[in-house]
Amino acid sequence: MSRRKGKLFVISGPSGAGKGTICAELLKEENARFSVSMTTRAPREGEIEGKDYYFVTREEFVANIERENFLEYAEVFENMYGTPKDVIMRMLNKGRNMILDIDVQGALQVKSAMPEAILIFILPPSLAELRKRLEGRKTDKQDVIEKRLDKALNEIKLIGEYDYYIINDDIETAIEKARSIVSAESCKVPDKVKPIIKIYENEKGE
Repeated sequence: MSRRKGKLFVISGPSGAGKGTICAELLKEENARFSVSMTTRAPREGEIEGKDYYFVTREEFVANIERENFLEYAEVFENMYGTPKDVIMRMLNKGRNMILDIDVQGALQVKSAMPEAILIFILPPSLAELRKRLEGRKTDKQDVIEKRLDKALNEIKLIGEYDYYIINDDIETAIEKARSIVSAESCKVPDKVKPIIKIYENEKGE
């Protein structure tokens, strides 16, 4: 039987919700790959081309915009960041599942450009617990934490645009739920079933 096409899973959630940990666990699966972004900023020490980012000039980035090669892109502090479509499609066609860790606005852009993408939102048990996690990091000042909480609430208000949500009150349980979603979606009957039927018809005719 021909290889099943991979699927694009877009993971979003507030800072501190645990989406990074969940993504890391999903990427341990043999056929899962991380979606690497393209950026115009210079590489930082230790960053590897093609693993951390695809580093390009602004001219190259604009050329990708013009040929509509981004599922989403944005400018942040004078640097451009985007998700290249050609790389993702190449991996999906090889049967790989692609994992994209991105904010809500970027996720909605991806869904618009690629409706078959599967959006998963990672929720904290409560804003009080999220505050506790952010304060426990001891990396942000209180005013930054308040801004993160405000942003989290605004992101949560858009959860209706997502296909699935996971409440991360226990990280191991949340990881298993994410794996279950990936597994179920990978076995889902596609909208276009004719190629699958044809495979069996051809086999019967042999």
